[in-house]
Amino acid sequence: MSARPLPASAPAAQGVDASGVLAFLDALDAAPDIEPHSLMILRHDRLVASGWWAPYTPERPHLLYSISKSFTATAAGIAAGEGLIRLDDPVISYFPELDADITDPRSRAMLVRHVASMASGHESDTVFEAYGRDREDLVRGFLLIPPPRDPGTVFAYNQPATFTLSAIVQRASGQSLTDYLRPRLLDPLGIGEIAWLSDRGGRELGFSGLHATTDALAKLGLLYLRGGVWEGERLLPEWWVAEATRTQIPNAGVMPGDDWQRGYGFKFWMSRHGYRGDGAFGQFCVVLPEQDAVIATTADTWNMQGLLNLVWEHLLPAFRPAALTGAEAADAALAERLAGLALPPAAGEPAPPEGAEAWSGAAFTPDGGVCEHLPKLTAIDLTRDADGWALTLTEDGHPLRLPLGGTGWTVDEGEVPTAVSGGWTDADTLVVDVAFLETPHHLDVTCSLKGRTFMARWRTEPLHSMPLRAMGAPRASV
Repeated sequence: MSARPLPASAPAAQGVDASGVLAFLDALDAAPDIEPHSLMILRHDRLVASGWWAPYTPERPHLLYSISKSFTATAAGIAAGEGLIRLDDPVISYFPELDADITDPRSRAMLVRHVASMASGHESDTVFEAYGRDREDLVRGFLLIPPPRDPGTVFAYNQPATFTLSAIVQRASGQSLTDYLRPRLLDPLGIGEIAWLSDRGGRELGFSGLHATTDALAKLGLLYLRGGVWEGERLLPEWWVAEATRTQIPNAGVMPGDDWQRGYGFKFWMSRHGYRGDGAFGQFCVVLPEQDAVIATTADTWNMQGLLNLVWEHLLPAFRPAALTGAEAADAALAERLAGLALPPAAGEPAPPEGAEAWSGAAFTPDGGVCEHLPKLTAIDLTRDADGWALTLTEDGHPLRLPLGGTGWTVDEGEVPTAVSGGWTDADTLVVDVAFLETPHHLDVTCSLKGRTFMARWRTEPLHSMPLRAMGAPRASV
């Protein structure tokens, strides 16, 4: 199903000061450690501002990392409303095949509400230990780890807890999360195609791996802002929305960052203002009930608190109590700015300043004998044909061809959607920025002709250990 657009409005008509949004965009431009990819702002059920920094585009899915958890929780809320699951059921009751294996009394006492609120009784993330105990079944591996505290008494950001919640929904419904959500959430909200990474057994990860467009975040936030009702139809139980978006377990002092110590609900964080779903590297769905607003972002940054700080500093004051008059010029300036958003391409000339023949057909090996961040990336080859220059990255025997264009970004919709910029910085050096467009991530590549060597490093290293050829939304061919 194709996505349905949100109804739009001029900012001033909804009491949004466009100059505040412009100041936010200026602050993003001035922040060297924050790379924005998209922004959507909703006020009073209307889309008042939206923009994508080229080469990112509205229709392209983006890896949302832990906002996946908020979609998983929404599936759990729907399932609870349908009577498929109950928050006070023991987790083990949904996996009777594990009953004989799980003997620890705290593991057996763990309830659905505990895994929904990151309150399983563990004191840290158990994902690596759980996989170590059972590589094939993360639920079993998780439940085999005795919690040192009683469930419901301590917060720990714990990936297997959310995976277990997602597995409960998939077990109780007999469907994948995507199939379960499609008629109950995705279609009613007008959310188009999504894709979700799965485990070895085919179960969607639940805690991460969801690829969806920015408008999916905005619509999810608006659904919660409206108490679970969409266009007059109740999609989520009202009680679930209330419980999911209030503190279920305190977490002060547990996580770094002021906005990560305000309490945790059912896969939503409480914030200094409102509440939010968030994903690594700046994927945010911020819901502001007092302002009747939703802010959705995708980005590539380690400085997530810094990005939220800019939201509080510039966007929060932009929400005014009533419609603004005489703001046509500011609205027009914002619309023009949003239409022209673009990431600066890497510097470089589109062709070698001299010695093009030496570059054509050149093969490069890792500087120092191994690529530190990508040890299976063993070779890079540079070729030139009638279509121009191209880099081929060979990882674990699999080639990934990246066309090099002129100035600006060259978008390739091949095996993995990418955008490439950069070029020759001198006669000996080729520098390339590879944006994997369905993720937050960039790969910076430098090739030296003199030594026939290359260096490659992630700007922000992906949290999922995936080969380059899989750095995009899952597809049947991947």
